[in-house]
Amino acid sequence: MKVQEIFELGLKMGIKNDPRGKKGVEEYLERMKKDYENMSAKEKKYFDKENLSNPYQDSKIHVDDKKTEVKRVLTGIDIGGEELIVASQLGESERKKPIDLVIAHHPVGSGLAHLHSVMDLQIEFFEKAGVPVHVAERIMHDRIQEVGRGVHPSNHFKVVDIARLLKINLINTHTITDNLVTDYLEKFLAKRKPKYVGDLIDALLEIPEYQEAKKNGAGPTLFAGKEKNRLGKFIVEMTGGTSPSDKIYKELSQYGISTVVGMHMRDSHRDKANEHHMNVLIAGHMASDSLGMNLFLDELEKRGIDVIPCSGLIRVSRVKK
Repeated sequence: MKVQEIFELGLKMGIKNDPRGKKGVEEYLERMKKDYENMSAKEKKYFDKENLSNPYQDSKIHVDDKKTEVKRVLTGIDIGGEELIVASQLGESERKKPIDLVIAHHPVGSGLAHLHSVMDLQIEFFEKAGVPVHVAERIMHDRIQEVGRGVHPSNHFKVVDIARLLKINLINTHTITDNLVTDYLEKFLAKRKPKYVGDLIDALLEIPEYQEAKKNGAGPTLFAGKEKNRLGKFIVEMTGGTSPSDKIYKELSQYGISTVVGMHMRDSHRDKANEHHMNVLIAGHMASDSLGMNLFLDELEKRGIDVIPCSGLIRVSRVKK
């Protein structure tokens, strides 16, 4: 497989498992097309036409020599200069493990610069949970602008520049694989039918990634509520760029959500969840990201590609040998 084919496979999987559904993604891309058509010539000059077919602006191909047949990938949650040096050194004669592509989960380059652009996805997500769309929109638009301001001063292209200098192909799959873990956990937990918060924790610990994280001190942790509490109606909040506004917890509680299952949570969010008597189970950041990545990497493994994990990726293969 070429780099482009690998990314397109991930894109297809991300869309298939998108909380908006395939139709919702198509509608989003149609709106993007109309926005582009209505732009001035000056605005079109700076528009990335990839956005007309890729609904996840935080997931990109950053370096692609267009010719390499990918046989081995190095992949991790966070890819920095040190991981790219490792990729380069693995190809040296004494190691004989040339890396054809590095796959990051978290955004780099223009993917990081546009992290806030995927957060609109959460509006429909919260609407499905029962929050009126006008409330979700107002809360999320303020948070989207905040995240945009937050990532604006970052050195977005530091990692991409190193990859180019080392001639290493580089992509990242952020919301793409966050969609995969969200869909997987929703279906998994629906089958388990947990009644109490403690049942939910036990269910997560059936999953190898969370078992390994638990051993390492970063497994599922209850941030708010008690294990003996009834679970009530719950949502899995693991996709859409980054954390929502802490104002959303009041609305979720008001419209019938008792429990939130997330990857990570700031104290301000925890305080709001506690204020509105909600249960919050943080499944674990690296474990959750690893689960989503593994579901994608398994598809590469099925196609004969060797996968070398690094940078916090808890590699669990579900490919039957």
